[in-house]
Amino acid sequence: MYWVNESVFYHIYPLGFCGAPRINDGQQEYRLDKVLDFIPHFKEMGVNAIYFGPVFMSTTHGYDTNDYFQIDNRLGDNESFANICEKLHENGIRVVLDGVFNHVGRGFWAFRDIQEKKQDSPYCSWFQNLNFGGNSPWGDPFWYEGWEGNFDLVKFNLRHPDVKKHLFDAVAMWMDKFHIDGLRLDVAYCMDQDFLRDLKNFCKSRDPQFWLMGEIIHGDYARLANPDLLDSCTNYECYKGIYSSHNDHNYFEIAHSLNRQFANGGIYHNIYTYNFVDNHDVNRLASTIRDERNIKNCYTVEYFMPGVPSVYYGSEWGIKGEKNNTDHDYPLRPCVNTEDIEDNELYRHICRLGAVRRKYKALKYGSFENVVIRNEQLVFKRRSEDETVYVAVNLSDDNYEVDFHTDGGVKLFDVFDGKTEFDVNGSHTRISIPPHGTRVLILTDGGKPEYPDGTPETAELSSVEEKQQSLRPLPEIGTPGKYRHFKGGEYEFICIAKDTETSEEFVIYKETSGEGRIWSRPVAIFYQYVDHNGELVPRFELI
Repeated sequence: MYWVNESVFYHIYPLGFCGAPRINDGQQEYRLDKVLDFIPHFKEMGVNAIYFGPVFMSTTHGYDTNDYFQIDNRLGDNESFANICEKLHENGIRVVLDGVFNHVGRGFWAFRDIQEKKQDSPYCSWFQNLNFGGNSPWGDPFWYEGWEGNFDLVKFNLRHPDVKKHLFDAVAMWMDKFHIDGLRLDVAYCMDQDFLRDLKNFCKSRDPQFWLMGEIIHGDYARLANPDLLDSCTNYECYKGIYSSHNDHNYFEIAHSLNRQFANGGIYHNIYTYNFVDNHDVNRLASTIRDERNIKNCYTVEYFMPGVPSVYYGSEWGIKGEKNNTDHDYPLRPCVNTEDIEDNELYRHICRLGAVRRKYKALKYGSFENVVIRNEQLVFKRRSEDETVYVAVNLSDDNYEVDFHTDGGVKLFDVFDGKTEFDVNGSHTRISIPPHGTRVLILTDGGKPEYPDGTPETAELSSVEEKQQSLRPLPEIGTPGKYRHFKGGEYEFICIAKDTETSEEFVIYKETSGEGRIWSRPVAIFYQYVDHNGELVPRFELI
C-alpha cells in the first residue's frame, strides 16, 4: 500500500502518554489534546503516521473496552478527538487506531446485562463459551472464557452476527467521524480468521487504502498477513533480532532473519511488516541494550530494512522503562510532555534516518540482500529500478574497513553524513565504517546525488562541549531555589532523590503555578544544555 510504504510511524499509548489515572475516575478531562503540541516534533522526525493505542472508554488500561463508540473520558470526548485527527491530517499525518476486538472489559454494557439478567439476557451468546454450569473466578454465577486466562478481559464470540455488526458499526463510525486511515488489531494471532476476512472486506469497501495491521508475536506471519486477511503484521522476530544482535555482538542473528524474511524468495518478501525496536508491551530499548552506543545502529537497521519503521513515544531521546512485578507494564508507558523533548544525539540520528528514508525510493520499495556479515559489521543492499543503496553498520569500538562487490558504478556517496565518498573500481569497493556508526551509501556513475534536506554539517553534537565553554555555567547540582525551564515554565527545587533499585539520582521539583504538580527528572538531564532555536541554553536556569 503506497501511503504505508512512504510512512514513518510514531506509536503512542495514550493513557500513559497523557498521565491519566490508572483507574477511570469518571472525570471528563481533555488530556489527549496535548498531542497537537507535538506536531512540530513529529514533523521534525519525519513522522507522517500515528498509531494510537486504545482510546475508547475503558475501566483501566484501555484494552478492557466498555464502549467502542465513546472516547475514554480520561482522554477527551468524540469531538475533541475528531479535532485531533483533523489537525493531524491537515499536517500530513495519518491516524491508525487500536482495534481491540478480541475481548472487552467486564464493564462492557452487554456483559453487565448478563450479570443483571442472567439467562434472560439476550447477550449470553455474544461471549465465548459463556454458560451457567459454574461460577467465574470473579464470582459471577456463570462461566466465560477470558483472554489467555485473564478474566477481566471477556472474550467475544466473533462468529456471532450481532457481535460482528456491533464492531463493524463502530469501525464505520471511526472512519466517518475521525477519518482514520487504518487499524492495528490487538492479539490478531488468536482471532477468528473469518472475522478478519469480513472486517477486511468491510473496510476496503469503504476505503481501498485502509490499512489493517495485526499483532502477531509468533508463528507464520503469512497465516494472517495475506491478500485475504490483513495487510501487515508486527515483526517480533526482527524486534528480538535487532537488540539481541547488538547485545551479543553477533550481526549474524539479524542478518539471518532479514535474509529468511525478505531476500529474493524470502518467506515474507510480499509483506510490508510493521517494524519496531520497543513498544508498550516490551522493555524500552534504552533499558534492553547493554551498550548505549549501539542504540543508534538499532534504529538504523529498523529504518532501512524492508517494511515500515516506527518509534515508540519517548524512545527517540532514549528514555528507559522496564517491566516489574509491582507496576507490571506501567513503567513502559510514562507521561511525556513537550518540555521533555530532548535534542540529543540519538534524537538527531533518528531525525536523520527519517530524512534519508523519505528521500530514497530503494529504502522504501527496494529488494533486500545481505552483502557483508561479520560479528560486529553488517552491510546490506536495498535496490529499486533506478537506485542502489548500501546500508553499513559497525558496533565495534574501532573504525572498520570492509571490502565488497557492487552493482557496477563509479562512486559511493554517504548521504547520511553528507560528506564521505568512496571509489568503486571494477565493481569493487573498500569502505570504512566509524565506531558504533552508520553509513548509507548511494551508488552512482560519478555524479553526486541530491542529498536529503538537513544534511548535517561536519561539526555535530561532538562540538557541544566546546560551545558550552563560552556559555554561562549551569547551576551547581542540588542548588535550592526557583528554576525556569527553557520553554518558560517555573518550578521550585525540592530535593535530589535516589532510586532504590538503580541508585540513579533524580531532581524532584514542583510547579509554582497551575496545579502545582510534582515532577522528577534524572540529574544528568535536569542539569544540561539543550539546543533551543539554534542556541545552547540551560534546560533549567536558576532565577
